[in-house]
Amino acid sequence: MTSLVLILVGVLIYGIGLYLNMQDKADPTYIENLVKENPQEFYGEFQTAEFQNLNHTPEAHEKHMDHLENQLANRPWAAFLVPSYLALGIAGAALFFLCVQFVANAGWSMVVSRVMEGIATFIPVGGILILIVVLGAAMHGNHLYHWMDTSLIDPEGGNYDKYIATKAKIWLNTPSWLIRSFIYVALWTIFMFWIKKTTKQLDESNGDRKVFSKLYTRAVLFIVVFSLTTPAMAWDWIMSLDPHWYSTLFMWYGMVSYLVSSVATMAIISIYLKRKGSLPLFNDNHQHDLAKYMFGFSLLWTYLWFAQFMLQWYANIPEEVQYFQQRIAQYGGYFWMLAVNFLAVLLIMISSSIKRRSTLVFVMGFVIIAGHYWDFYNQIMPASVGAFHNFGFLEIGALLLVAGLFVFVVFEYGISKLNLEAKGHPYFHESKIYEYPF
Repeated sequence: MTSLVLILVGVLIYGIGLYLNMQDKADPTYIENLVKENPQEFYGEFQTAEFQNLNHTPEAHEKHMDHLENQLANRPWAAFLVPSYLALGIAGAALFFLCVQFVANAGWSMVVSRVMEGIATFIPVGGILILIVVLGAAMHGNHLYHWMDTSLIDPEGGNYDKYIATKAKIWLNTPSWLIRSFIYVALWTIFMFWIKKTTKQLDESNGDRKVFSKLYTRAVLFIVVFSLTTPAMAWDWIMSLDPHWYSTLFMWYGMVSYLVSSVATMAIISIYLKRKGSLPLFNDNHQHDLAKYMFGFSLLWTYLWFAQFMLQWYANIPEEVQYFQQRIAQYGGYFWMLAVNFLAVLLIMISSSIKRRSTLVFVMGFVIIAGHYWDFYNQIMPASVGAFHNFGFLEIGALLLVAGLFVFVVFEYGISKLNLEAKGHPYFHESKIYEYPF
């Protein structure tokens, strides 16, 4: 009932936001008035006389207004992309984390392995949500990915962009981008069903060694697939929103956001099931280890964020720093996400004893997920909507809608259909009696 209410409320609020967005687009004075009220957000903080001469001509003004109209039209799509991308990543990272447990022959985690499988059940639905945005972009229903403008790769045209034209030959062209997007979703979906089928066979065969060996092999394969597809997804769906910018750390930075959000989701669901009496074997030892991963991955995310920011800031190369300049200028709370994703986790969860307090870990799980929603918001919104960003009806509606779908699919088609005790796994007994020594 909670998930259905979230879905219905999300659709209603998103619909209101969509209507208001259409009203703004229909008003010919809306953008002009915003630009007059906030010139620095639209033109930058420093406007030299040379800049004025180059960019305030009638022709330049018209091009800029066209650009702003596209950004305003992008907002419903961008608002939907942020939670969809996060939810798909949480589901994929849960399957990846589960496979790591199988390949490492880890014993402690088998009590919560079915929770990981349940979260992974969302992969096909999350993939469909992303593909809606992808197909909308490929069919020019939105302008999220401006490198899709064919005039940018026409050497004879006035809009020719040598940098984007070079990327189009190798990677950023619509047909290959679209094919890759379907491949990512298809591979994750196939492995999700494949691994869930194998764990069920392991239960039914009472831990048959051949089935266990098969599970190990498939887990290794998915680790490889996840490690290759996650960077490519980050390049295709997120980094290509800023096609002139690049970062060699970006793929790992996104992957760790997935992982920490996914482990936080595992902790939330496990604690909830324990309180409802559905996961009686889950205890504070298992919770302690999940909380350790929440803490550790949060510090790793901070390291990667800082390494990416500090090196590009220090080098001060225009093609690199413009990514951060825009976000600092237009998004006043850009650095505040560090207070949520780093400082709060560091100060609250550093103690070993605190990791055993279920209420605190439960709450911190939501804090971490909210913080990484904020992180993806900061990655996606500046490139797609610029100064039109806001956490309003569209963003709240899309977040509630995707959250409701996630809860519904994970519990209705995942956890409730699984035997939550992985009795066929040879290390299940070890997990039952597992006790963290400190």
